[in-house]
Amino acid sequence: ISACEKNGKWETALQLLRVMGQLRIKPNTTTFNATISACAMGREWEKVVLLLSRMKQTSAESSMVTLSAAISACEEGCEWEGALQVFSAIAVANSEELACAFCPDW
Repeated sequence: ISACEKNGKWETALQLLRVMGQLRIKPNTTTFNATISACAMGREWEKVVLLLSRMKQTSAESSMVTLSAAISACEEGCEWEGALQVFSAIAVANSEELACAFCPDW
């Protein structure tokens, strides 16, 4: 999936993620981050929002990489409302990590 991310093949990344589910292979944070980044490169912010939801369902933990890639997807698609939606979805789960990222003295 990382190769898909690097080459902007978001459709293939999503397909591989689906196949993992069919094979009962549980995707982890890195897998989701790579898929989210691939979708960000393709300006597919709606897919990113769906991936974030799926990420929560699988109990994979989001990270600052997740947030950055998700916000980037919204930025690429000129979707500031989507960026706010993504930020609020992740902010609740990672409030301490976000506080440290935006205010290192915290």
